Amino acid sequence: MSDSLLPYAVGAVKRARTLAVRARRKVERMNTVPALGTGIRPRPMITPVHLSVLGGRTLNLAVPFSRHTAGPSAARLELIHGNHRVSVDLALEPESDTSLLLTATVPLRYTEGENDTGRGLLLSAGLWRFCVVVTDEGGRETRSDLAALAFAAVHGPMLPTSPSESSGAVFRPVRSVDGRAMLKVTAPAHQAELVRFDLLWDRVTVHGRLLAARHPVTEYTAEVVRRGANKSVSAALDWDGDNFTFDLPLRAMTDGPGVQRTWDVQLRGGRAKLKVAKRLTQVRHPKQVFRTPFRIIALDDGSLTRAHVYLTPAGALAVACAAIGTNEDA
Repeated sequence: MSDSLLPYAVGAVKRARTLAVRARRKVERMNTVPALGTGIRPRPMITPVHLSVLGGRTLNLAVPFSRHTAGPSAARLELIHGNHRVSVDLALEPESDTSLLLTATVPLRYTEGENDTGRGLLLSAGLWRFCVVVTDEGGRETRSDLAALAFAAVHGPMLPTSPSESSGAVFRPVRSVDGRAMLKVTAPAHQAELVRFDLLWDRVTVHGRLLAARHPVTEYTAEVVRRGANKSVSAALDWDGDNFTFDLPLRAMTDGPGVQRTWDVQLRGGRAKLKVAKRLTQVRHPKQVFRTPFRIIALDDGSLTRAHVYLTPAGALAVACAAIGTNEDA
């Protein structure tokens, strides 16, 4: 490298390191909660090998255990929130270096509105402390808190934390101000989750699910709202429990031949306007992943409409449509 270019290279390296440090600190601040991770009595901490919530609702944990002490006869993981305490047994997995790994893979469930009544840890909203309890052969218990792992600044196609697809609750590992690992449980938001849409030759049918409903389902209505204009068109809504289905009113959404309009799809309940959107997903950029084609749709009155049903960058359902003639023209 030329001596004249060396200062520029050194400066570029310094700027890259500075940006990396700032990004790491920003991620730490985002994942640090203003709470202490200890109870009344401070406990020793152990650093897990792995701690994550995969798929929005599966807790994965691996904790090292040294063989220098007496071998454990049993171990369990406790999650503590106030006076509430839930636990799950930890498996004892021997390693090649004579050490032990205490591991667990367990589903997480939210206490309100959870459809899945199977096994797993039933948690309410709030901050839950981790505690590893090891029982030796003499029956004595040793309790240890978990130290928080470093949070990586990931910018890939998948989100580091996603909501549970069954309940809509968010289970997110966080760090307390004293460096301990905690689990933050957030209640599901009031939303209309898009399950799928059927793009047929004579209609478009939207299938969704209402989460954290604030009114009886009969008080909700479906509508499409035109962008850039104070105009909305309602659609007939069918319910099956919390699941809803309706056909887009394409005939009322088209003005004239060649005139394309864009509409947003939503539910209205009281004063709340809920955009039908794909939010219970790990995908960071829904519009780039969930690609949809243009479709020529023949309506009941014999007219033809070109419709493009797609997801916005935020995951909301939108429709761009325009009249292109009649069946006789085709």
